[in-house]
Parts: sequence; C-alpha cells; structure tokens
Amino acid sequence: MSQSLSKLCVHIIFHVKNNRILIRPEDDQELYAYIGGIIKQSASVPIKINGTENHIHILSTMSKNLSLSKFVEEIKKNSSRWIKTRDNYYKDFAWQGGYAGFSVSQSVIATVANYIDRQKEHHRKLSFEEEYILFLQKHAVVFDENYLWT
Repeated sequence: MSQSLSKLCVHIIFHVKNNRILIRPEDDQELYAYIGGIIKQSASVPIKINGTENHIHILSTMSKNLSLSKFVEEIKKNSSRWIKTRDNYYKDFAWQGGYAGFSVSQSVIATVANYIDRQKEHHRKLSFEEEYILFLQKHAVVFDENYLWT
C-alpha cells in the first residue's frame, strides 16, 4: 500500500483527582469545548464529550500517529492547565493518573454517543465506581479492585 489509512474510535474515561476539586456545572460545557479543541489539534475528531462533576467521557477518533496513552496525556495535561486559569477555585485542580480506554466499533458509535450524552441521568442511579466496574467487565478488562481507586 502506498499510504496508511485508519479510523480508530475510542471511548475514554477519567476522573478528577481524589474528588477534591469538582467540575462546576457552569464550567463543564466550556471545558468540554476546550477538550474538543485539544483533540482536533491532535489530528483527531471529537464525537461526544460529557461527564459529571467528578469524571469525563470522551468519544473520538484518534490519529494513527498517536498512542492512546499519549493522546490521553495531552488531553489531561492541557485541559488541567487551562481550567486552572478559570479562577482561584480550580488553582489546585488535577485529573487522576489513570484512565480507561475502549475501542468502539463504527456500528455502535451512535449508541456510545447517546450513552455519553446522558451522563447526568445515568449517575442519578449509578455511582462512578459502579459504572466504571461495569465498563471494565463489559470489555473483559482484567483488574484488581484493591488498586482501582488508589
């Protein structure tokens, strides 16, 4: 082949560090838009970004030139740096060190986007921890719950 072509869709989930500084509802849409810009600068395409006060879900394509870890690192590093400039409330804001990343088939992109769009509704019934474990189980990710939250 004379060129490299790909379409890698990923669903990424990560949490604020230690539930110390939560994302205020009045700031979430601007944060999601900023993250969308970071994704675009990474030669990727944001599809859906949403979350709650303590975590975020991102559905996007991912450039063939990036690893998942580098992609998430750029999103977290730059969005954390940006939100600290909002006001004094966020001066010590940080994302947790880890993340979850799942491949998404083209055939279920709309379903995943709809799920992400309804985050606040989901979390009236389900905690982040419960949701996260369900995702890990659904995707057959091996984990030790003793180390999941530290």
